[in-house]
Amino acid sequence: MAVDALIMTCGTGGGHNAAARALQEELERRGHRARVLNPYTLHSDALARRIDITYVAMAQRAPDLFGAAYSLGNAYRRLPFRSPVYHVNSGMARLLRQELEAHPCDVMLCTHLFPAEIITQMKRRGMAVPPCIFIATDYVCIPFTEETDCDAYVIPAADLAGDFIRRGLPRARLQPLGIPVSSAFETDVSRAEARRLLGLEETGRLALISGGSMGASQIGAIARRLHACGGTWRAVIVCGSNGRLRDELTAGYGNDFRILGQTDQMALYMQACDVYLTKPGGLSSTEAACAGVPLVHMAPIPGCETLNRRYFTSRGMSLALNNPEKELLPILSRLTEGGEAAAMARSQRERLPRGAAGRIADLAEAMACAR
Repeated sequence: MAVDALIMTCGTGGGHNAAARALQEELERRGHRARVLNPYTLHSDALARRIDITYVAMAQRAPDLFGAAYSLGNAYRRLPFRSPVYHVNSGMARLLRQELEAHPCDVMLCTHLFPAEIITQMKRRGMAVPPCIFIATDYVCIPFTEETDCDAYVIPAADLAGDFIRRGLPRARLQPLGIPVSSAFETDVSRAEARRLLGLEETGRLALISGGSMGASQIGAIARRLHACGGTWRAVIVCGSNGRLRDELTAGYGNDFRILGQTDQMALYMQACDVYLTKPGGLSSTEAACAGVPLVHMAPIPGCETLNRRYFTSRGMSLALNNPEKELLPILSRLTEGGEAAAMARSQRERLPRGAAGRIADLAEAMACAR
């Protein structure tokens, strides 16, 4: 039967939205109806934008403050009280109930904590809700996941189950199905073909550099170091929503490097490059693993990204870059000379197999049909 799915997300970083779109893509491919919703737009578009902009601005301009807020959340979760996040979302329960009454669905999927908190409020007030699946998009149980009440929790990998159980999530509800990515990252395209499609030179070494949707991290320092190589390396630099960074890099390196803002061709750029350097977001890291690209993680925004990077580096799925001036060129040499890149690709493939969106769609179908 055709399923009506409501996928809820927020724009606090691009990964949550990208995961939501990947699920929508897979469900629609199967003939289901899938709608993506930022629940805060039910209050107003202005509120939704304000939440997103505040988060992004803190991550870009005050990463240490962002890290402090994450640490405070970790400390708060030890207390026997509901979090401020839970209470702030209390006013959204009525609005989401009205939305579900006007547009019923068979199953809900949440790629962000905030919608899961709203659904939990609804359940505690006795409001009827369809089955709900929470999809974790980081390689850690982020603060306050444990206070939500979803029917299933999709986690990135089986070896993370202990972290979620330790935080209070029921073992029976954990589903180690992976983080969903667009099928474009799981489609094999040769490096030469990807470069041809993108209008890039088909020979020579190419680094892809991205700070995620927010354009954060050490991009400027990496660009300077690569540019100083005198043409040994070319680069494509993706600045995301960080317009100021894009302007600065275009002024300094626009004649030699390709400088982009946001792009819908990220999968092709990954397939075109020799090495991908990025901040350790859960979604972008998973995209790289599914694409099988040699991966270098820049210094993380303090918080869940620190743990994402630790997960990847400890399992041979990425290398860590802390000091671009001293470490960048040796790391690039390691990944372009010898077998380290091939070993990394094997580890990525074995630990994070492709097809997470399909596995989650299977779960959504089963839960919808079991109602």
